[in-house]
Formats: sequence, structure tokens, C-alpha cells
Amino acid sequence: MKYQDIIHYALNKRGAYETYPFGPVPICVKVCNRIFLQGYWTDKKKMMTVKCDMMTGDFYRNLFPEAVVRGYHCPPVQQPYWNTVYLEKDVPDHEIYNMIDHAYEVVVNKLSLKKRIELERQ
Repeated sequence: MKYQDIIHYALNKRGAYETYPFGPVPICVKVCNRIFLQGYWTDKKKMMTVKCDMMTGDFYRNLFPEAVVRGYHCPPVQQPYWNTVYLEKDVPDHEIYNMIDHAYEVVVNKLSLKKRIELERQ
């Protein structure tokens, strides 16, 4: 899957925007100031890290053990809640979209009721 397709899909979520809090890499896609996707596209690596709940994270790591690992850059306590997906491995496009959808939902569901209402009005 192409970088542009992933970012375009994530940015089409209600309230999503891109930012670069850590420098030019990674590109972060946020909603209500919370990251749900980080994209790493360089000559050396092509991967994304997405937010997840613990059960869904385990599901994808078991389904695609060569391509999906715990958030590689996260501290151990956060790793179960982030999955890093190596995009040059065999993960079907529809599963990548499902992971992005799930990441967005996890972040939005943790927002306060006030923030969720504001987001719905956008």
C-alpha cells in the first residue's frame, strides 16, 4: 500500500489532521490532539504504528506475526496498546484500513463526552 493512500485515508476521518511533533519523521495523524497513527516512510523503512486496544493488538500480531509487532518505539508499558505494521510485508490493504479505523475509534472513545460532541459537530 502506498504512503499517500494510508495518510489520505487517515486524514479523511472526522477531525483528523497531520502534525510533526518529533521532526520530519514520523508523520503523526491526530484527532483532538491525540495520536492514532504514526507513519514512517524513509528509504530504509516503510511502516506505520497505530493505536489499539490490548485484545485487538494481540489479534493482529497473531494474524500477521511477520508484519505486525508491538509498538517498536514505545516503552514496555505502552507496547500492548500500539502496533507497528511493516508495510513491505504481506498485509492485505483492507486489514490496514481496518487497523486505521480501529486506531481512530480507540482514541475517540477515550475522549471526554464534551470532546466527542464537539468532534461530531465538525
